[in-house]
Amino acid sequence: MNWLEYENEALAQGYTHVCGVDEAGRGPLAGPVCAAAVILPTDKCIEGVNDSKKLSEKKREALFEVIKAEAVSYSIAFATVEEIEEMNILNATMLAMKRAVEGLPVPADYAMIDGNRLPDLSVPSRFIVKGDAKSMSIACASILAKVSRDRLLYEYAKEYPQYQFDKHKGYGTKAHVAALKEYGPCPYHRMSFLGKILK
Repeated sequence: MNWLEYENEALAQGYTHVCGVDEAGRGPLAGPVCAAAVILPTDKCIEGVNDSKKLSEKKREALFEVIKAEAVSYSIAFATVEEIEEMNILNATMLAMKRAVEGLPVPADYAMIDGNRLPDLSVPSRFIVKGDAKSMSIACASILAKVSRDRLLYEYAKEYPQYQFDKHKGYGTKAHVAALKEYGPCPYHRMSFLGKILK
């Protein structure tokens, strides 16, 4: 497969700074949603990069540093639990993606978004379903987003050890649900996600 097919398509249209955008953390019961945007040098494939969900945590951590070093520009942004509650997870995800693109130190002139919806961007953009398995830039963005969010959840675990955020990263595992039933929610929980659990 050609990891750079979509990037090259955009470059052939005359764009010069094509960014890939992906998010992590739409599904968990706790914590913010994180998005990242990455612009890679033309024709750059980073060895070992794949959809972040297919990589071990150790591999993602190693690639996180490589991607940051190799990228022309990258940006990592969040939408908070409060924003998720206020505007729902879909809109909060779009907001995090918009912040990531707008936060690029070297601005993008074209954006490729993982998924089937587009955030409200000031540059031309397209969405690519399962883009993290098709585009090198989006796969890199998925790794930056996932590692950044996981690191935050490790911090939450120090603050609230009873929930074991370091193990499940806020996802609704049996252990997490059991802890919620025993201790109730903490300020990092998304109350709108907990309806059925806390009944």
